[in-house]
Amino acid sequence: MILKNISVLYGNDLKFIEKTNVLITNNTFQKINSKIKPVKGKIIDCEDLLLIPGLINSHTHIGDSIAKDISLDKDPDSKINPIFGIKQKILKETEPRKLIYYMRKTVKSMLKKGTTTFVDFREGGLDGVLLMQKALSNTPIRSIILGRIEYYQSKEQIKKNIPIPQSYQNQIDVLLKNCDGIGISGSNENSDPSLKQLSKIKKIRAIHSAETKQSYLKSKQTTGKTEPKRSMLLKPDFLVHMTYASKSDLNMASKKTKGIVVCPRANASLAEGIPNVVAMMEMNCNVAIGTDNVMINSPDLFREMDFLWKITMGIHLQRIDPKNILKMTTVNAGKILDKKIGCIKEGYLADAVFIKKNALDLDPLRNVHASIVHRANENSIQAVMIGGDIVHGNI
Repeated sequence: MILKNISVLYGNDLKFIEKTNVLITNNTFQKINSKIKPVKGKIIDCEDLLLIPGLINSHTHIGDSIAKDISLDKDPDSKINPIFGIKQKILKETEPRKLIYYMRKTVKSMLKKGTTTFVDFREGGLDGVLLMQKALSNTPIRSIILGRIEYYQSKEQIKKNIPIPQSYQNQIDVLLKNCDGIGISGSNENSDPSLKQLSKIKKIRAIHSAETKQSYLKSKQTTGKTEPKRSMLLKPDFLVHMTYASKSDLNMASKKTKGIVVCPRANASLAEGIPNVVAMMEMNCNVAIGTDNVMINSPDLFREMDFLWKITMGIHLQRIDPKNILKMTTVNAGKILDKKIGCIKEGYLADAVFIKKNALDLDPLRNVHASIVHRANENSIQAVMIGGDIVHGNI
């Protein structure tokens, strides 16, 4: 397939090319230039369209899609604590078919809003992972499922450095045969030996860290170490949240991980502050964006980018290049996951979103990156493509 006369945000720097041609074969971008010779197959004139990388939602919990806006007035622990939160109660007591039904609705919502890949921290052990796989069957979206076993250590076990019992280690081994890696609730539920055991996992390793002031203080009170510092025992590929991380924590994350995934609207809805992406960028952290629990936040990356861009400028009283925010949902996320996604470039998977340049909220398109970050929405999308196939809309 050749896309003719299309505008493109190209490469790692999302360079705006006003008019070019794009050749897609074998699910990938093969050639991107204005002099592509005609080949057998479909040729589509895309003169009024802008091609941007498929958006990557780097942190979700879609299992709680059935529990939207429950207990809004409760504190974070009451809502989402992995041991006693109301979310866990709902997940355990709801029929699997209902959980699947609402997870599928969330996936459909993400696709319509330009998300082509999402990364989910899946609770419920092996059963939870298998339920997620069932929910995703026959859906085109790319998913990265990070499972976990339902084993959480007490404050006393952490102080005594109790390792993971063999019975639970066996559960982890089985779990990892069915998912893409492990998504840990946090270092406050795991001893040092446990985190070191989990660091030997050969698949993706990720962990929540410094999401709330309470969790940050709890780590220091229990172990004398900061939550991010203890999280490093996992040797994580990436950390999630880091809302209360210090500059030394961020410096450590920059050197020892592939990046940080921030969830600004979720943090704000929990009244837990806003992640300091300015400090993260100053420390050369690779920052990506997630929408977190569907229970407390909609899985809409356009709204996430708009919110993060404006609130960060409002807090720090300085301008931020909108391109840097757009990279957080595309290029940066692809780097964190070490996959050829999030970028329109030769050899990368052909995941992209076709934006209507003459859309009501975008026309005239004066600053492409800014308009995508704070003006684009579901109505701006003409079509969504994954692996070269149109999975939503039409062109």
